[in-house]
Amino acid sequence: MNIRATSARVAPNAPWRGRSFASLQRRFYWYCLWPALVVMIVITLLPTAYLVLTSFTPLDLTRPETQWNFSTPILQYELLLEDRRLHNSLWVQAKLSFWTVVLQVFLGFLFALLLNMQGGLLQALRTVFLIPMVLPPIVVAIIWKVLYTPDISPFHWFMEWLGLPVASLITDPDTALMAIVIADIWEWFPFCMLMILAALQMMPEELTDAARIDGATALQVTWYITLPYLKGVLMVAGLFRLIDSIKAFPLIFILTDGGPGTVTEVTNFYSYIQAFNFSYLGYSSAITVLLVGITLVLTWAVIRLVGWGERVE
Repeated sequence: MNIRATSARVAPNAPWRGRSFASLQRRFYWYCLWPALVVMIVITLLPTAYLVLTSFTPLDLTRPETQWNFSTPILQYELLLEDRRLHNSLWVQAKLSFWTVVLQVFLGFLFALLLNMQGGLLQALRTVFLIPMVLPPIVVAIIWKVLYTPDISPFHWFMEWLGLPVASLITDPDTALMAIVIADIWEWFPFCMLMILAALQMMPEELTDAARIDGATALQVTWYITLPYLKGVLMVAGLFRLIDSIKAFPLIFILTDGGPGTVTEVTNFYSYIQAFNFSYLGYSSAITVLLVGITLVLTWAVIRLVGWGERVE
């Protein structure tokens, strides 16, 4: 069969005839993108829309007739202003997010500087430091539950052997939140370390070499050369950790269950209590919408600080 002749007969009626290559390329990209968009709409946008609609109803699982009751659409949001327990949970969340994000980025930066040095032992340690990050969050919570339980904790046995017994950190109102912070830092500072280490390895050596030739010390090189170079990466790592810190549920659920009292009850855990302990799904949805709004505002603020669309090096 003559292929050229066949192509000549088909080409005049081909749907792409007369279109530019750029136009065909855009159509091809859209065809590839549509399946992902459909999946995103189904698993993200539709549940979000249902969440927002539910927040305008007094939905209570014990009263099914309240599911689509929009007679008082802003009542749940008015309750948010009067709920002191919610206000306390926002303050607890702010403290937890601040300390975990700051310390994770700081420790990630220090360990990235260490692991960026050449050495066989340091190369092997990179994999070791990543272990906490790849463990399931529930496993991490159980590990720290054991460490914080005096009767079975190797840490408490060691302190008693030294003659310095330590009370359980998760049962003391003064130390319970600190115990959550320590566990969260241990789990997630390798994430920041990995991002910063990747940026350090892409950093041109000419910058540090020129500074050392001019007589700069290691501290001066770090402060005036390395930190400005890593500014964007540090901010992005902090943004990711800030968003994840607002979802700190497994550690709190396993270690303290929001206690003692409400000292470790963050906002998403309080929303969980309203939904599954008291069956107030409408009010829980309003709390969740508030939390999503706060997260979006904080994300926008950090992006503006870093620079939207700017290249992060």
